[in-house]
Amino acid sequence: MIRLDGRKVLITGGSRGIGRATALLFAKAGADVAITYIANAAAADEVRRAVEALGKICLVYRVEIAKKGEVDRMADDILKRWGEVDTVVNNAGVWTYLALGKMDEAVYRETIAVNLDGVLHVTNAVVPKMKEKGRGWIINVSSTAGVRGEAEHSHYAATKGALIALTKSWAVELAPWGIRVNCVAPGWVDTDMCTEVFRDPAFREKVRQSIPLKRIPPAEDIAGPILFLASDLARHMTGAIVDVNGGSVLCGG
Repeated sequence: MIRLDGRKVLITGGSRGIGRATALLFAKAGADVAITYIANAAAADEVRRAVEALGKICLVYRVEIAKKGEVDRMADDILKRWGEVDTVVNNAGVWTYLALGKMDEAVYRETIAVNLDGVLHVTNAVVPKMKEKGRGWIINVSSTAGVRGEAEHSHYAATKGALIALTKSWAVELAPWGIRVNCVAPGWVDTDMCTEVFRDPAFREKVRQSIPLKRIPPAEDIAGPILFLASDLARHMTGAIVDVNGGSVLCGG
């Protein structure tokens, strides 16, 4: 079992899906966690109670990560309480439709703001303390869309491709301070983000058949690689893009 005793972890979008599974797995490994959410306070509170039942601390923040001021206030509060944030999982994101030629600019701007600007705001807010401490772990959650593109989701794919570029750039930039930066790139995952499209049994089966391992994974299957990247088992990994997609896309880096 990987142990992260004493670690202080910030997970964005931690009330559901991959974020929730990651928060619980990190708590089981001995870490205290802070999570952000935007809409579902009840779900965020359920995560808090589950983490506390494991004997760990869980701080909960309603934060629009696209707004730098809100992110900075959250980071200041966490640092006052804990003194540091040594691990960040940039997980929060939105997945929306956008057909070229019928572009809804508001949808485009929101996706860029949340999926890309939000990652920049959160990471920028905690890196100074990581540098001061001489250690840190940053894990970005990208997507297979960022590797191969995705029709009618080009804006989403663009943000996820940008996260891959940020991961590689930050890995080199932050290495002198002992900060490792890595990325997981999931494919289809059985979370509420996909609930609507999976309501069609035929489409769900089509997706399952497209995956070489013939299964649509639960969120826990993505949380595991994230935990690994935050552990000393991955101490010589930085700038890596870890494909977690059952073999459906094999071109990470």
